[in-house]
Amino acid sequence: MDFLQTFISKFQQDFLEADRYMYLVRGFGNTLLITLLSAIVGIILGFLVAIIRSTHDKHGGFKILNAICKVYLTVWRGTPTMVQLLIMYYIILVSFSSKIFVAVVAFGLNSAAYVAEIVRSGIMAVDEGQYEAGRSLGMTYRKTMMLIILPQAFKNVLPALANEFITLLKETSISGYIALPDLTKGGDIIRSITYDPYLPLFGVALIYLVVVMILSAGVHKLEMRLRNNER
Repeated sequence: MDFLQTFISKFQQDFLEADRYMYLVRGFGNTLLITLLSAIVGIILGFLVAIIRSTHDKHGGFKILNAICKVYLTVWRGTPTMVQLLIMYYIILVSFSSKIFVAVVAFGLNSAAYVAEIVRSGIMAVDEGQYEAGRSLGMTYRKTMMLIILPQAFKNVLPALANEFITLLKETSISGYIALPDLTKGGDIIRSITYDPYLPLFGVALIYLVVVMILSAGVHKLEMRLRNNER
């Protein structure tokens, strides 16, 4: 009983008094916004890079663009996300006042590097005969890629892309390093007010866990549906 009473007292102090739970609510909203916008940036840029890289690998075109993409992938996949975020905030995008914009650019560019390799592997896995069939029907390279190759590649890598979205959601927890009030930062603010080092962190972890479990269940259903469609 003593433990339960202590827990209830701590819960009220950390979350209910002065509506401190709103730090988590507002932070969670920022976390979802950053994740969604970064995912959009990552998918668009990632697909462009994947098309350039796969086109060069298959047909030898886009030599200069391919070299630029290789440098981009090497840098963004080879450096920590936190360092990239800090460089964006303190050096490259220092003139921008919106921390959410800075975070979206940093996380979007980071996610695009991984999305590009995921999509490129999907494109390379599509049989070369599919491309030749499209060309034999009189389609341009662009139409063949858009109407024949990319739909098949997208279907193959969709579960991997969904898992990248989950990873991106968790990576945004470092946004607090630029004083952006995301979910994790909301927990830190509550801890600084109540001096309780435990319950706010467990609350933040629980929210992340529930969201990731929901997304993981969605990815599992998606994979099952894709398998059923292939039968």
